[in-house]
Amino acid sequence: MCGRFALTISSADLRDFFSGLDLDDFPARYNIAPTQPILVVIAGEGRDQGSNLADRRAVLVRWGLTPGWVKDPRDFPLLINARSETAIGKASFRAAMRHRRVLIPASGFYEWHRPSKESGERPQAYWIRPRRGGVVAFAGLMETWSSADGSEVDTGAILTTSANSGISAIHDRMPVVIKPEDFSRWLDCKRQEPREVAELMRPVQDDFFEAVPVSDKVNKVANMGPDLQEPVVIEKPLKAPEKQRPDDGQLSFF
Repeated sequence: MCGRFALTISSADLRDFFSGLDLDDFPARYNIAPTQPILVVIAGEGRDQGSNLADRRAVLVRWGLTPGWVKDPRDFPLLINARSETAIGKASFRAAMRHRRVLIPASGFYEWHRPSKESGERPQAYWIRPRRGGVVAFAGLMETWSSADGSEVDTGAILTTSANSGISAIHDRMPVVIKPEDFSRWLDCKRQEPREVAELMRPVQDDFFEAVPVSDKVNKVANMGPDLQEPVVIEKPLKAPEKQRPDDGQLSFF
């Protein structure tokens, strides 16, 4: 599950990461939450002949996907995540998987380890970032919802998969990470059907991320500074659970 993430890389570095992305400058964001605008990368409409830059552009969407067939979003759950194992066939995500796959850049994400009530322990927040630094691209989906009056809202969700052994002690789900060499395949909805990119939706290698215990400041959307990622000392190191807890992978609130 992914219900908070951050994007703090510079605009210039992000353009380089996506091989010449068409992108305006943006501020660092340390606590991106559901319903807020998020930056997503989509396939472009074609570059000039002879250009050696990737054909991609960035747009803002609301985090929380609303399928086009929904009549009233107020009566529909906020889909911030989509389970990669079922997204191809699930009504809420089927069209987006086929026609509107996107990449969601992130410097990392936050996750909570929630002990059983019987343990008496408090939940612990973690800042989970690439071990080598930099930025990653989460697999995402995008939908444009149109109201009866003709207004439109672009919305999006992050695809999740089962956690690898490096994250499973904290949570049993994690975002799908698309590697740079697979960006074009993932974004190419015209020639790559969902079943042809299904193998990209797998857990990233076990040592890709590192988990840093942080304070519970990230729980509050109003907290938006870099101090959210400062490490804290915890008493008990985590161990991978013997049995993962169930999770529908679609709705996450803190």
